[in-house]
Amino acid sequence: MKKIGFLSFGHWSDAAFSEARTASDVLHQSIDLAVAAEELGLDGAYFRVHHFARQLASPFPLLAAIGARTKRIEIGTGVIDMRYENPLYMVEDAGAADLIAGGRLQLGISRGSPEQVIDGWRHFGYAPAQGESGSDMGRRHGEVFLRLLKGEGFAEPNPRPMFPNPPGKLRLEPHSAGLRDRIWWGSASNATAEWAARMGMNLQSSTLKADETGEPFHIQQARQIRAYREAWAAAGHDRQPRVSVSRSIFALVDERDRRYFGRDDSADQIGVIDNMRAVFGRSYAAEPDRLIEQLREDEAIAEADTLLLTVPNQLGVDYNAHVLEAILTHVAPALGWR
Repeated sequence: MKKIGFLSFGHWSDAAFSEARTASDVLHQSIDLAVAAEELGLDGAYFRVHHFARQLASPFPLLAAIGARTKRIEIGTGVIDMRYENPLYMVEDAGAADLIAGGRLQLGISRGSPEQVIDGWRHFGYAPAQGESGSDMGRRHGEVFLRLLKGEGFAEPNPRPMFPNPPGKLRLEPHSAGLRDRIWWGSASNATAEWAARMGMNLQSSTLKADETGEPFHIQQARQIRAYREAWAAAGHDRQPRVSVSRSIFALVDERDRRYFGRDDSADQIGVIDNMRAVFGRSYAAEPDRLIEQLREDEAIAEADTLLLTVPNQLGVDYNAHVLEAILTHVAPALGWR
């Protein structure tokens, strides 16, 4: 395990227990948690994107703000739903945020997951082309985004521009060199993982995937990662890919931990999501020694190079910093981190 980051869904609510009661609370607390995570030595701060929900939605202002407040930590998403995105505008936003952060963005994108409203991307002005599904459209938007990130000129310049142009066709600005190699695809199936490899994207695999063999979640996820790496090698890319997996992991080191998570006897679950039979991975909560034993048996964690820890963001910055510190101190070294 080379890197460990956190993944926040950025929920807010006015529930009695919640310390994130408004969107403003979540945004400011997300910045503060990223700063605290960097001080603890964590490698990454990642954020989920959901529309029409009381959760984080527009990632680039947040990523830019974190980039301006931190120096070292990777800053990413897991994932941006490309059905909702204008790839050209996204290239500009991503380039600006990456330059502010000094080249630390790690953007996870995807065709998306079920949302709060029916075909929400239609409200954003997007519709699949004839013969396309919403998923096809998301992948098409992703392909355009990847192509434009290369920074090659494609737009014919005005012969009488307001400002002088460089020679040749124009590209979108600002361009951030190297960002193209820091794009990840969130994949739920083996086939889309292999497609991501052929496209030259890193792989994000979350806590659910298509139930393709009936085996335990971590075994299927490990198989998916191996298929991805084989497809990457076959594609002949000239760099090594990165792979992340997400997990809910809590080391029970004090009474607060035991009160919140001490009764967690989680197991894999089977369900249907987007008309797909899916297997949902278990969460982990135990005393550190027992937790280490359990995580060593997780084949997908062993296959990945990056572990993203999902955090209960509504419990506040201080408690989430404690959760992360407990993992880094009592668990991560035994898994080979640093």
